[in-house]
Amino acid sequence: MMTAATYDTSDIKNIGLADEGRRRTAWAERSMPVLRQLRERFAKERPLAGKRLAACLHVTTETANLAVALQAGGADVALCASNPLSTQDDVAAHLVRDHGIKVFAIKGEDHATYYEHIRAALAHRPDITMDDGADLVGALHMIALNRLDDLAPPIRTWVETLSAADRKALVTGVAGSTEETTTGVIRLKAMAQDGVLQFPVIAVNDSLTKHLFDNRYGTGQSTLDGIIRATNLLVAGSTVVVAGYGWCGRGFALRARGAGANVLVTEIDPMKALEAQMDGYRVVPMAEAAPQGDLFVTLTGNVAVIRVEHMRAMKDGAILANSGHFNVEIDLDSLKQAARGPVAVREFVDEWQLDGKKLFVLADGRLINLAAAEGHPASVMDMSFANQALAAEYVVQEGKTLSRDVHRIPEALDKEIARLKLKAMGVAIDTLTPAQRKYLASWDLGT
Repeated sequence: MMTAATYDTSDIKNIGLADEGRRRTAWAERSMPVLRQLRERFAKERPLAGKRLAACLHVTTETANLAVALQAGGADVALCASNPLSTQDDVAAHLVRDHGIKVFAIKGEDHATYYEHIRAALAHRPDITMDDGADLVGALHMIALNRLDDLAPPIRTWVETLSAADRKALVTGVAGSTEETTTGVIRLKAMAQDGVLQFPVIAVNDSLTKHLFDNRYGTGQSTLDGIIRATNLLVAGSTVVVAGYGWCGRGFALRARGAGANVLVTEIDPMKALEAQMDGYRVVPMAEAAPQGDLFVTLTGNVAVIRVEHMRAMKDGAILANSGHFNVEIDLDSLKQAARGPVAVREFVDEWQLDGKKLFVLADGRLINLAAAEGHPASVMDMSFANQALAAEYVVQEGKTLSRDVHRIPEALDKEIARLKLKAMGVAIDTLTPAQRKYLASWDLGT
């Protein structure tokens, strides 16, 4: 366990950092007008009154503004980190001191502490959970299925002290959940397909105002930001290999090319590979890209995308980074067996010696944009977290009528977020005339 400052019911690094966290959170709030409008409405209507909400999210300035909005809506909020390296300790301190929100998160926390914090969030006995990667929901389902051996030790030890009735109540007490990221949605859809999902989940990531903007523009910019902060690399003139051409990969490839890189794309989906080729990138298998790349970035949500056979083919000095949710996309376990290292040469940069060459892995293969930088810009997270807030309200209003499946947020709410964002940006759009509405609704009007 790491040494930390426990402040009442929270576990954070240092409550003395709260002033800086408050200043930075206020700066982010300036760029989050949609969430601000929702917070103001929530404060008046209190749609989450009496509900306990446990959130497993990246503890950043943007998340702080979401937590405050949820609290304004009446929710009793507990927050833990969804990644050991993504916590901003000053923000955690600010939420605890200035808002009385329970926070269990420390930047750089070890494996045991990470899961002890998830246990603390579960002990909040939530009516609603909010996930970024499905770790909270995953633990709840291991409890529901009595697969206690699959739980991390801190959670398993606690669950074993609960009666069968308490375990059941912990799961059945959840009216529904929301999920922020692609990786989590994949896990949840697998649960639904296997018929084990215990409650409805709103896939926030599937909202157009989330993945079209957060994943593409947010990940694109913040990934490049994290890499440059960690390495001071000159991107122009380098060869950058982008593994995965989903929305995150599209966004990063665009930013890398804009910075002057020669971009190669690897894919397993023929449609996405075709799109990348038509977008002007060269699409090649990873085995062919390996000896050419100066910088490799994984954005797939899958495991072992870069393996040791690829690393052996890489040039001396190649840099490897990940911007997928979990640190499994670069096969670090196999690298540890085959190579010598790591040697820390810069903050967030580890040197490995493999076959007489030096390879550099950034942030231990974890999310480079949150480990070495500050994550997505607040103006992008404004829409993502507006989706989260509205999804939580939707669970309260409609949870009893929803099936145990993965659901999208209603299209009308998605469009309302876009409308509010445009209004905040001072952008006006046209509306349909009566004649246009009639034309679009008819089948007998044509040429």
